Amino acid sequence: MSRRCQLTGKKANNAFAVSHSHRRTKKLQEANLQEKKIWWAEGNRFVKLRISTKAIKTLNKKGIQAMAKEAGINLNHY
Repeated sequence: MSRRCQLTGKKANNAFAVSHSHRRTKKLQEANLQEKKIWWAEGNRFVKLRISTKAIKTLNKKGIQAMAKEAGINLNHY
């Protein structure tokens, strides 16, 4: 399974770790992903998703049905 948010599509970012002497080495900035069970009212069941913490905050505002529709995923498969 790739480290990607299932609702927003967030993934790792390439960056440099810069030392005190300004030597730069490559590193990955991973997305903060969490495994969450979310209540899906329309399906009358819990859905287990791997989503970013930013997506969790947006879920509280928009709702799971609206975000799934935007992402183009079918919640019956999760």
